[in-house]
Amino acid sequence: MPTATIISIIALTLISYVLTHYVRKAAIKKSILDNPNERSSHKTPTPRGGGVAIVATWFIGLAYLSLTQAIEHRLLLALLAGIPLAATGLLDDVLSLSPKVRLLVQVACASLAVFFLGGLQVFDLGFAQLTTALPLSIVGVVGMVWFINLYNFIDGIDGYAAMEAIVVSVAMFVITGNTVCLFLAASVLGFLPWNWQRAKIFMGDVGSTMLGFNLAVLGLYFQNTREMPLITWLILTALFWFDASLTILRRLRNKEKLSEAHRKHAYQRIVQAGWPHQRATLTGATINLALIAIALVSKHIPNLLVAGLAAALVLLHFLVLMADRKFPFAK
Repeated sequence: MPTATIISIIALTLISYVLTHYVRKAAIKKSILDNPNERSSHKTPTPRGGGVAIVATWFIGLAYLSLTQAIEHRLLLALLAGIPLAATGLLDDVLSLSPKVRLLVQVACASLAVFFLGGLQVFDLGFAQLTTALPLSIVGVVGMVWFINLYNFIDGIDGYAAMEAIVVSVAMFVITGNTVCLFLAASVLGFLPWNWQRAKIFMGDVGSTMLGFNLAVLGLYFQNTREMPLITWLILTALFWFDASLTILRRLRNKEKLSEAHRKHAYQRIVQAGWPHQRATLTGATINLALIAIALVSKHIPNLLVAGLAAALVLLHFLVLMADRKFPFAK
């Protein structure tokens, strides 16, 4: 890796760390606080909106990549399509926007990103490829909107969403060699110490929605460039989307109102069972290492792509059952 790239990554990490300090001071001064409620896993009011530091650092990184011509133009445009999403997330952290407004912006940003990427051109199954562009692109937009929201759902304990973004981004770099992934990881790494147990600031919607968006854009981009199959990306991110999706299905089965706040995700229930946030987050990172191993094997043996995804889901379902034993879903 070039020395200039290493220096840039270190600089971005430091910028993110320093910016988070100032964002925290501003949030406290303006009383932009996350007060505990039924969904919360924290007990004291905590500043939110720390994602502003992540987003600002990320755009600094994108500017550097653009100036040094180290990022493809279509990827840059797709990632910049998240600017309205970041602005909406910040407004939601401060003013609490309606779900309809947030969803409208999410759909618009996702559609714009998929357009800049040239649509989702192919879906690689390993043993076959789906190439019907329009239906795939629609699925890409819907999937991106879903991932944006579930990333927000899963941002519920100290360090969890930040750690996931770092681990997945580094894993994507290992697989693709694309420096953009490390710049995203660095933008979050500087924020992580402030968000570690006990969190001094939360990333808020501005951070969680943008991380979900950026990870989804990279997943679609790498599928289009054939650098990494989308199924491999699904394996890497399975810890988050499986827990969020399964929780919604179980709540629907129980005829619960999905609009009501809750703490029924597996990661929340193990914290309720007595695990410290730090232990839950580090356990999540360890599970991610297993998912990375599965992803690497399946990526290099294309015929095992679908089997690799199935193996990841079996592993995660087993872990959810273990969480059920610690703290039953019905409680």
